[in-house]
Amino acid sequence: MLGFCLTRVHLFSILLENKCTQIEAMTESNSPESSKDATYLGLLQNYYAEWKSLPSYNRLCEVLGLASRSAVAKVLNRLRAAGFLARTPDAMWVPTAHFFERPLAAFRVPAGAPDAVGDAGIEAFALDAYLIEKPSHTTLVPVKGDSMIDAGIFSGDIAVVEQRVAAKSGDIVVAIVDNEFTIKTLDMERGKYLLRPANRAYPVIRPRGQLELFGVVVGLIRKYRS
Repeated sequence: MLGFCLTRVHLFSILLENKCTQIEAMTESNSPESSKDATYLGLLQNYYAEWKSLPSYNRLCEVLGLASRSAVAKVLNRLRAAGFLARTPDAMWVPTAHFFERPLAAFRVPAGAPDAVGDAGIEAFALDAYLIEKPSHTTLVPVKGDSMIDAGIFSGDIAVVEQRVAAKSGDIVVAIVDNEFTIKTLDMERGKYLLRPANRAYPVIRPRGQLELFGVVVGLIRKYRS
């Protein structure tokens, strides 16, 4: 247990150091404020995750633990210079794309034998940019049922679906069959397309008429804690 706690503290220090380094790099400064700004940024990210907006100036004093609006303004301006915040034409503070980046460890976690823990680099990572290539053509589709469990797709998952007019054999797709949506693997048999489940308990779907394609699954989101 002690080793686990020390490892958590060690990893947290790496993440905080990386966030400080990122702020320093974007502001081209290495001032004492950079470490505090990393903490302030984290507080704003936590607030935004809960309320989907940035707090007012009066609320910011409480959230950031600062005594005056002028102190808050200095923090916000430093975070704007670092690229995490922006101001709209009507003077509203809004988050930028950098605001939503999360730390991505440079090391890979082995699923087999464990590796020794060392000092590993951390870089910024944006989930939206990683999962979604064409935002205007992408829909998040909740999965219901167990017909695709052998493909690693479970009920409750969120499928990232890119809407397309065509797909190739082997693609996992969301299709419309008999006016109902279904997620299956697109396959071909004797020159005709069919939808193959990834669970032997379910039959292959052979559309009698034209197969209507909604989109191709390009990613998957799963949450392990509610």
